[in-house]
Amino acid sequence: MQFNFKINDLIENHTNVKKNLQREEVIRQVIQYSEAHLTQNGCLAAWTPKESTGRSPADTYVVKTKESKNFIDWDSSNNLAISEETFAMLLEDAFKVLSDKKHIYVTERVLGADSSYALPVRTITDKALTALFTLNMFRPFSGNIGKSVFNDKYFTILVLPYDKIDINRYQKRLRRKPDGKTSDMAIVMDFTNRIGLVFGSAYCGSVKKLLFTVMNYYLPFENVLPMHCAANESENGDVALFFGLSGTGKTTLSADANRALFGDDEHGWSENGIANFENGCYAKLINLDPEKEPEIYRAVFHKDKYFKHGAIVENTMVYPDGSFDLYDDRLTPNSRASFPLTFLSNIKKTSTGSHPKIIFFLTADANGVLPPISRLNTKQAMLWFLMGYTSKLAGTETGIIKPVTTFSRFFGQPFMPSLPHYYSDLLGKKLQEHEVCAYLVNTGWTGGSYGVGNRIDITVTRAMIDAALNGSLEQVKYYEDKLFHILVPLTCPNVSDKILNPGNTWENKKEYKQRAEKLAAEFSAYFDKVYKNKNIDPEVCMLCPGK
Repeated sequence: MQFNFKINDLIENHTNVKKNLQREEVIRQVIQYSEAHLTQNGCLAAWTPKESTGRSPADTYVVKTKESKNFIDWDSSNNLAISEETFAMLLEDAFKVLSDKKHIYVTERVLGADSSYALPVRTITDKALTALFTLNMFRPFSGNIGKSVFNDKYFTILVLPYDKIDINRYQKRLRRKPDGKTSDMAIVMDFTNRIGLVFGSAYCGSVKKLLFTVMNYYLPFENVLPMHCAANESENGDVALFFGLSGTGKTTLSADANRALFGDDEHGWSENGIANFENGCYAKLINLDPEKEPEIYRAVFHKDKYFKHGAIVENTMVYPDGSFDLYDDRLTPNSRASFPLTFLSNIKKTSTGSHPKIIFFLTADANGVLPPISRLNTKQAMLWFLMGYTSKLAGTETGIIKPVTTFSRFFGQPFMPSLPHYYSDLLGKKLQEHEVCAYLVNTGWTGGSYGVGNRIDITVTRAMIDAALNGSLEQVKYYEDKLFHILVPLTCPNVSDKILNPGNTWENKKEYKQRAEKLAAEFSAYFDKVYKNKNIDPEVCMLCPGK
């Protein structure tokens, strides 16, 4: 392909290519070129321009090729199309910028702990910090990459994080966007030609999420279900998965001292079982409590003689004395830390395991009407997987004074580009084939909605999770909630019977009924709007709340 020729030409002809440097040398160069500040505890503090403190969905594009266009859900607002011609011009700009740099870094890693579908990834960038991020987050090559369905076919990503001079000099192609606005940023994926571009975004997550989206496109066609979830394992090898959007407790609940962690974010489910895509964690730091999340805190902020550091702390308030303020969100509420999984104490080193015994869908229901735990059969699980429900809370965004219902399919809609039935049907197939138990867990409110009731105590949630994991919840009786089409337990070990039925916890039963019916109606309206003519299993459609 012409792109591969130009990529190889760039690497071969550049006068100073730093290829696959050792981790310690990359850290040294990050500091040498002032791309991050070395703190007293050994981690690297970095700051980005205000335009680059998070993902930029409005600047994220998928190249529309004849080979891929029929598999992508173009009706989704997250899949913005760009032509092959425009992308080719953007790449030409990127090649020119990189050619003019004093040096470029090339790292070669893989995504996927299961060698049968590990994707070789080559990153080309002008920043040592980006190179270090790929070493933190992506896996080293193993000797059996030839067994992969991708073989040795690299996906190449060009990363030019931020340089206003370069952008003004070269990038003119996307200045005028389809909506008439201008942009200095482009995050683009070409699934057909296996090439990606991050131009103008210094947010490290742009690299991670671009490649996660790439995996999520390729893998369903290989009978592998890509998942935005955490995974852990008991001593006897029982695997559990935790799905959930931000604020639902995915990382906290999966970090269990009694269970080895595979990873907290991106996994695949193949015929071999579960495997982590990544080599590290990219954890949110705002309001991180060392008492409640000691593992993450220690991994980032505790200087330990047993490992060399290189954790990247992104957009966090640091004072002149070197201390961090994790409760100060003036820079951004999306402060992050990138570090290798080996910085955690209780991990599964192979990051692989058997087929899951249990999966949990976590939702922070600010309406206070969903049970704290309920059982789902296969079709019900497919429905809640499709909906990816949680709540945005009052006070979290300007203008929100009441809880706002939020749906993000598969608990990660922006990163799931294909038509939705590819994912939901594959989940249903695997649940049935491996007889997996599925539970919906409400980590939100009880006794009333947000502002009236209380957040369900984490110790109560852990008790319910433990009861599911040890099989106790398979022995109790259930009743069907006919509004939400879920199965609610009448009892649960170490949990009050009263809290299991949310209606019992509300003082005003009429208000509870009205709030529950309102939420069910929002489910129904959203489902009809988004999933009409999307080839969704008819039995799944009938299980939508409100129907």
